[in-house]
Amino acid sequence: MPLIHRLVNYPDVASRSPAVVEFRSRDADRSREEILRAAMAEFAGHGFGGARMEAIAERSGVNKKLIYYYFAGKDELFLAVLEQTYADIRAAERELHLEASDPLEAIRSLVAFTWHYYLAHPEFLALLNSENMHRAGHLKRSRRIRQMNSPLIEVLADVLVRGEKSGELRAGIDAMQLYISIAGLAYFYLSNNHTLAAIFGHELMTPAAHAERLEHMCAVILGYVTAPAAVAAGPRRATIRLSPDNALRRQR
Repeated sequence: MPLIHRLVNYPDVASRSPAVVEFRSRDADRSREEILRAAMAEFAGHGFGGARMEAIAERSGVNKKLIYYYFAGKDELFLAVLEQTYADIRAAERELHLEASDPLEAIRSLVAFTWHYYLAHPEFLALLNSENMHRAGHLKRSRRIRQMNSPLIEVLADVLVRGEKSGELRAGIDAMQLYISIAGLAYFYLSNNHTLAAIFGHELMTPAAHAERLEHMCAVILGYVTAPAAVAAGPRRATIRLSPDNALRRQR
């Protein structure tokens, strides 16, 4: 056998071919994604303190050692889950294309989107509740979280500037405060629906109750942002209602 064939480790060369490296990379990405989604469910269901790494390994179908290989520990995994949940909602918000919408319509769309997203993703609210109990100790260590959330506020600020210039929106609205108000109107209602239902004796999670809440949220937010002159001029009004399957419908 020629010397070159005795010296070259052909299996090793093959293992490092671009195709194999790409396959292994995709496999690693898939494993990491499965761990993240399993961890999201576990943390949402049991909180940071009650979640178990063994349960996450079982949910994701991977060895627990692999979780530690990717995320080092429970704190690091919880932070990765929080970052992913914020990445998910910010990605969905970008699909609204607020920058291309009429200012009032953009704000109305953001209100409706926030309500529907929170309804569809109770795990998001559960994770935020857990992190708030820990005084945002994990998010404060994140190098990505502010970069992830700043673009939304910038887009909303641009919407407000355009609306102020067109005379549709009142002047001096702070974009961050407005977003917190929109999120708060949905978040408080859903996070506290059990206690609110008990003390007021009113079922809050029926389709009819959801429609009533969304219409109220739109009225509150749009009533605040609309310029007084625009209100006096009798602006176009739109009511937002929910069908029984919670599909968003606008009636003009």
